[in-house]
Amino acid sequence: MSELERFAKKNYLNLETFRKTGIGVKTPVWFVLDGELLYVSTVATSGKVKRIHNDGRANVAPCRMDGTPTGPWVPARVSEITDPVEDERINRLLDKKYGWLKKLFDGQRARHGAKDTVLEIALEKSETA
Repeated sequence: MSELERFAKKNYLNLETFRKTGIGVKTPVWFVLDGELLYVSTVATSGKVKRIHNDGRANVAPCRMDGTPTGPWVPARVSEITDPVEDERINRLLDKKYGWLKKLFDGQRARHGAKDTVLEIALEKSETA
């Protein structure tokens, strides 16, 4: 099974990003798999976005809603999507995957004035592949 196949039918991804001190912070998030990349939509001012701007290294693992990993951790590189067309395309994919629940969360964020951003996650190739 390829690293990406581990995420194919999962609803949650645990995203570990790193503080300037090197300490990892793990966060369960919704995601979508598109081609060879994983994508996450999150609040643009969130800690994970700030940490990714500082250091694009990350680890990811499929997980349960509470963040408990259901598979091995995989090293990855994460970057923020800045193209509004691509951002909208990824949000449509997330809408399709999560349906009314995503629309509910989007509405709550909008009422609080939160701006979202999309993160692109590329799994690092294993040395043995």
